[in-house]
Amino acid sequence: MKLTGSPLAVFALAASLPLTAAAAKSGGGPDKDGKYWIRAKGIEASFIPYGASISNLFIDDRYGIRRDLVGGFDNASYYGIDAQHPHFGGVPGRYANRIKNSTFSIDGTTYRVLPNENPTKAEPNGTDTLHGGPDGWDWRNFTVTAHTPTSITFSIVDPDGKEGFPGEVVSHITYTVKEHQWDLKMVALATTKKTPIMLSSHTYWNLDGFANNETQTALNHTLHLPYSGQRVDVDGYLIPTGDILANKKGTANDFWSRPKQLGKGFEQSGIKNNCGNNCTGFDTCYIVNRDALQPFDWRTEGPVASLSSAWSGIHLDVYSDQTAFQVYSCNGQNGTLALKKTQGLHGNKRFPRTIPQYGCLVMEVEDWIDGINNPEWGRKQVYGPGDEPYVLQASYRFSIDGKKSA
Repeated sequence: MKLTGSPLAVFALAASLPLTAAAAKSGGGPDKDGKYWIRAKGIEASFIPYGASISNLFIDDRYGIRRDLVGGFDNASYYGIDAQHPHFGGVPGRYANRIKNSTFSIDGTTYRVLPNENPTKAEPNGTDTLHGGPDGWDWRNFTVTAHTPTSITFSIVDPDGKEGFPGEVVSHITYTVKEHQWDLKMVALATTKKTPIMLSSHTYWNLDGFANNETQTALNHTLHLPYSGQRVDVDGYLIPTGDILANKKGTANDFWSRPKQLGKGFEQSGIKNNCGNNCTGFDTCYIVNRDALQPFDWRTEGPVASLSSAWSGIHLDVYSDQTAFQVYSCNGQNGTLALKKTQGLHGNKRFPRTIPQYGCLVMEVEDWIDGINNPEWGRKQVYGPGDEPYVLQASYRFSIDGKKSA
């Protein structure tokens, strides 16, 4: 592993060291299913090294019934062999979302990374790159570098040339819980060359724990994006065109003027092809416009997103230091992915124990997608050895609508 002698590089090296026996013992180590647990009042969550993924997240609903709110698998070993691999709960990297034509330029040099989406006869492997390529970070095992009863840290060393990206990147991902709250911090350091870095959390949410006896989808969930009056315009393959569009009031992408059920958006103008060619739903990068509020503290200014379910009563507020927010309404699910044993309605024959189309919602805190190919946006997405590290922070805060947390 190549590292410079800077304090940041030394810090990165420390974050990449193997888990010590003392650290493993302090958090209890993995359970029989390969999951590492952290707990605080009103919240319990498990994580796995594969993709530094969240695998379970338990919150009590309005009736005091324990609900597992995130998609995943029962056993950690299954993540690596699942044929569909829907990026369940992982950290996409080293560049989240899409890269147009699988190419970008840095200081006049053009790089081509491995494609893995939208194949054609001429390009059977794909015409663009999604979530870091066919072997992106959420397909790889991280190292557990610290584990306490309330926190866990994963690290990864991404070598120079992997998936075609220039330079080595060292990263650590820290998840922490406190009363009714899950926090994350992602730090990445380019150690040898300038390279694109943009991370996110790709968690699949269903605030009913997939146990709603009235609907199997998440279209009953209410979403509010109070700062997102604009979105990144994309083509039919979800590649940014370079334009920024207004989310007009009363249209499908209007979640800013007032909270709205996801299902209501399916009845409004603009929903057809909203998630790509021949796709009805959401796979949309909303801009988080808070510049007029400067200076502000992202931890207290207000959530960039709020999601709630009237059925379970669970309310989730998302706070973030990022300037974009991707919403994906699980348009690609087709009912073949099984629920975990901790989810769904056992013994109910009305609904199968699988995740259907629109059965979940992915909410990705991140920067503007494909900013590396749209320099006119002025995004900081290329990092070099002399730069400060890339940092992403977010806080997920849970409550029950109509009831204050104890």
